[in-house]
Amino acid sequence: MAQPPDITDTFVREVDENLRRDRMRELSQKYAGWMAVGVVLFLAAAGGLIYWQNHRAKQSEKQVEQVAQVFTDIGAGKFDKAPAQLDTLSKSGSRAVSATALFARAALALEQNDVKLATAKYRQIAEDDGFPKPYRDAALIRQTALEFDSMKPADVIARLQPLAKPGEPWFGSAAELTAVALLKQGKSRDAGQLFAAIARDKQVPESLRARSVQIASTLGVDASGAMPLPSQ
Repeated sequence: MAQPPDITDTFVREVDENLRRDRMRELSQKYAGWMAVGVVLFLAAAGGLIYWQNHRAKQSEKQVEQVAQVFTDIGAGKFDKAPAQLDTLSKSGSRAVSATALFARAALALEQNDVKLATAKYRQIAEDDGFPKPYRDAALIRQTALEFDSMKPADVIARLQPLAKPGEPWFGSAAELTAVALLKQGKSRDAGQLFAAIARDKQVPESLRARSVQIASTLGVDASGAMPLPSQ
């Protein structure tokens, strides 16, 4: 009796490959038009993205120039148009332009004795996760300084706790507000130690360090060796 043919693995693979080629040929013929449309749409989308990025860059450059002009006007005492211009720029798609405009608007509000508006602008920056952390931290400190008298000392301490640590960029300002809050709680020793820590930190502005030395000493904490004495 004749033996059945030996169907090897190689033969099976060849048949399978042939079937796949036939299927691909049928698909390419059936959907060739759609594939061409897809390529055209992809190229159009890529071109549109490049155009939009260039447009955004040019728009950002223009807005930076506008911010600079507003600062020039404010420096020259021309305040009339500045609020509306800064409000418009604060809505910019550029986060740097937006944050700068908001900071300037808050400063202008303080110049015009509008503490409520200034506080709102600083709060807006501090609560916007889209802004870089240094922007938000600086705004939070300024917001807290404006709200300090109306806040409970414990709330001030809790809010600034992440920033009132040596090595943090805004340690000096955050620690000073925290120390004053500790004084309001009657914790003069803790406040004195914190003022001494400010005095020891060489990254803190010298004016703040010098003030901290004096306050620490009045609280019974010797921080006189934290910074050199001024030359005579």
